Amino acid sequence: MNLFTKLQERAAAGTPVRVGLIGAGKFGSMYLAQVPRIPGVHLAAIADLSVSNARANLERVGWEADRSAASSIDEAIKRGNTHVGQDWEALIGHPAIDIVVECTGNPIAAVEHCLAAFRHGKPVINVTVEADAFCGPILARKAREAGTLYSMAYGDQPALTCDLVDWARTCGFPVVAAGRGHKWLPKFRESTPDTVWDFWGLTAEQARIGGMNPKMFNAFLDGSKPAIESTAIANATGLEAPEEGLQFPPCSIDEIPTVMRPRSEGGVLERKGIVEVASSLRLDGTPLPYDIRKGVWVCIEGDTDYIRRCFKEYQVVTDPDGRYMSLYKRWHLIGLELGISVASIGLRNEPTGYGRYFNADVAATAKRNLQAGEMLDGEGGYTVYGKLVPARRSLEQRILPLGLAHKLKLVRPVAKDQALTWDDVEVDETVSAYKIRREMETTFAGELS
Repeated sequence: MNLFTKLQERAAAGTPVRVGLIGAGKFGSMYLAQVPRIPGVHLAAIADLSVSNARANLERVGWEADRSAASSIDEAIKRGNTHVGQDWEALIGHPAIDIVVECTGNPIAAVEHCLAAFRHGKPVINVTVEADAFCGPILARKAREAGTLYSMAYGDQPALTCDLVDWARTCGFPVVAAGRGHKWLPKFRESTPDTVWDFWGLTAEQARIGGMNPKMFNAFLDGSKPAIESTAIANATGLEAPEEGLQFPPCSIDEIPTVMRPRSEGGVLERKGIVEVASSLRLDGTPLPYDIRKGVWVCIEGDTDYIRRCFKEYQVVTDPDGRYMSLYKRWHLIGLELGISVASIGLRNEPTGYGRYFNADVAATAKRNLQAGEMLDGEGGYTVYGKLVPARRSLEQRILPLGLAHKLKLVRPVAKDQALTWDDVEVDETVSAYKIRREMETTFAGELS
């Protein structure tokens, strides 16, 4: 409430929230398309390994050339425009940058960027949810210890789901389940970057024109991204991972209250208080009407006769017993909504969701029979997919988290659909992302026992 008014006040006072963006790919570009229209925010710097690609994306979203013409961050501050360069450390370390947006999509690099920002006392909006899934709770603790903030990115489905869960709990409703939608069939597990567009509903040429990365979009299709984002939701809200992993039950929006209730009452949930993903496809592949594929939802319980009467009086859609109902947001607009996180942190000092628990994890799982000597290629690739598991089981079985299954060599064979463990791979123990993951396991192990 009132964020836009507060932004206008900052603009009138000449004290904008100054933002530094690391990574100007698809998500970053969507934010770049919006930020010139947002008062009270100054995107002072962009850091990207490819300055030419960053500038091409600026042109694609409609930026005029002089808006990104500053030769340094100091000049950008003085002139009110934007510096584009490769030096992310200079961006993070500049005293005028108020908020760092990590938008690379590279989980290993994202951890480095977050930790560096915390050392400088800078809050981070971490768009790279792959990193949040394997070490978000410890990153949030590191930020707090440094006297700053760590946040999920509004516009992505985890932060939007957290918003709905917060609404429900603040209203006094018990949360039965929450999550996102997805286009899902079991055969998608085996999809690779070579097959993704056939399943997605685009031609390869359409995807190329749109600047769409086949590996990234395949991470959505093969179930990895839903597992990653469900992990982020569970670890931020305190909801739990189902013991059997995500079920992806097909259901339309109006069917959510009926489907997302306990099995003992006719639904699909093993118990109350878990995350789940609603599929937009029936098991025969036909689409459901009025689906939640692009959105998020929360299922709540009317746990008294009076509340259930209120549901009936106001004619809300419930399960057949009138006990459960849902609230939802049918669309998420990704980077186009990122301004909410920037404003929330810059004006209220409040993150838009962050890991407070270690309830869930994403297991790197063999997409096919893998042989010793092969190199893992991470989410959306040819070798592994992500499966949601309870964090307790992940630690007990020494499971390799998907976010670290990048450029690691297998030391022994792993059968298809088997979770990989730390013992299956060679790991560089000097990498910050590895070290902080191990620190998180040690830190939270006592809470999971």
